[in-house]
Amino acid sequence: MGWYDKLFEAESYQLANGKVVSQKFTRLPLIIVLLLIGISISVWVTGFSLVTLVTNFVGFWQILASMWPPNLAYFSQVWPPLLVTIQMSFFGSFFGAALALPIAILAAHNVMNHRLVNLVVRFILTVVRTIPTLVAALIATYIFGLGTFAGTVAIFLFSFSFVGKQLFEYIETVNMGAYEALIATGASAPRAFVTTILPQILPTYLSTSLFAFEGNVRYAAILGYVGAGGIGMILNEKIGWREFQSVGMILLAIFVAVIVIEMVSQQLRRYLS
Repeated sequence: MGWYDKLFEAESYQLANGKVVSQKFTRLPLIIVLLLIGISISVWVTGFSLVTLVTNFVGFWQILASMWPPNLAYFSQVWPPLLVTIQMSFFGSFFGAALALPIAILAAHNVMNHRLVNLVVRFILTVVRTIPTLVAALIATYIFGLGTFAGTVAIFLFSFSFVGKQLFEYIETVNMGAYEALIATGASAPRAFVTTILPQILPTYLSTSLFAFEGNVRYAAILGYVGAGGIGMILNEKIGWREFQSVGMILLAIFVAVIVIEMVSQQLRRYLS
């Protein structure tokens, strides 16, 4: 039964003459009413004003227009922190995805058949996943000091939780027949996993890791706002000084870098799938 069919319910009544009468009714009006109530409460709590949005949105176009044309001469100062941002994203994504693999194995109940271990590992993934990357970077700057290492730690935590969550859920859907057959013949659990399950999850694991890396390049661009290094530091600086043409050059460089990384990542994911 699809989601549309679930909006409807049917009730049948047996009449005295033996005839069956079916009466059909819908839940759709109730859902619409609840949705409207939810929207109304959200508008009231957030103080949303459509008039203010429309009136002040013109300021967005004014700032955007002031960024054009970008200050191309400023590129010589953009590419070093941009390269640092990409390096932060790569190392954080790599080590986060590397740690996520064994953690995902411990979280998957069909491989690690120990409920306490499953619950503890899943709880760790949930806690780490609830920490926004920007907040993690802010905390890391207090622990490790200002700079790119704090940003790398924040990206590492996000990649670890994201890849780990996606991977353990996928492990629980794999075909366990070959794995159980090898265990029955006397093979050890690690050997059976590497031989039968790892080849099934490897394309998804690598694809998810590449996807996390793509997103991390964009996320790392704002980590400089809390002193975590990368291109976000000069972006924050130029916005504060209202040098919008230099801001336009920074955004253009980030845009080109993200497009190139996404194109390469898509080709790799297509090769892996």
